[in-house]
Amino acid sequence: MNTDRKTRTCLWFESGGEEAARFYVTLLPDSRIESMYRREPDQPALVVDFTLGGAPYQILNGGPEVAQSAAVSISVVTEDQAETDRLWDALTADGGQEGRCAWLTDRWGVSWQIVPRVLIETLMSEDRAASERAFQAMLTMNKIDVAGVEAAFRGD
Repeated sequence: MNTDRKTRTCLWFESGGEEAARFYVTLLPDSRIESMYRREPDQPALVVDFTLGGAPYQILNGGPEVAQSAAVSISVVTEDQAETDRLWDALTADGGQEGRCAWLTDRWGVSWQIVPRVLIETLMSEDRAASERAFQAMLTMNKIDVAGVEAAFRGD
């Protein structure tokens, strides 16, 4: 186990954590597997330490006692529609499920929020009427449509 960082977010998996971590690190720059602990060399990793977009994470293949929940999610800020689409498509593939308002669940049951920067900027605007229009537009979306948010913000 990697102990270089004082804190990291730990995600409990029933199984498949090594496969998930290997997939996750392909999604974002500044991501990598740091270490794996196996009780036996021929067994799946019990613990996987990895960095995702510069943030430290750990997956524990702890068994069925604890289930994934939307109470814990990984939030990714995207720069444009292309990045939003790429991440959304990768994470909902092979059994992942779309949620509402930028939320999805990947095939391992981990919840994600794929949030275009423009959504954050419009929601944080001092123009409360425009911000509310962007918010109402978001409520109609699963994957966020950048052009739709921008149009609602402008009042188009």
